[in-house]
Amino acid sequence: MSIRVQVVIAWPHRCEQRTLELGEGATVGEAVRLAGLGHEAEVAGCAVFGVAAEAGTRLHDGDRVELLRPLQADPKEARRRRAAAGSVGRR
Repeated sequence: MSIRVQVVIAWPHRCEQRTLELGEGATVGEAVRLAGLGHEAEVAGCAVFGVAAEAGTRLHDGDRVELLRPLQADPKEARRRRAAAGSVGRR
């Protein structure tokens, strides 16, 4: 028996996706490897329908595996910069 899953990766102006037929009991790691999307340096982690997943997570028919890119900026630092810029004009 086989399952069908989708593997996707997105950038600001484009996305790539692959639909795979895998054997029952396939894992996230297998799907990522077989999809051939992205390089190891471009992928910071994986998720299944937005929920963080490890390479050993078993997949089910219809799952969507999302390849997550590294953050370009630390969210806390970005907020600090926005807050500092906004407070300068208020004084």
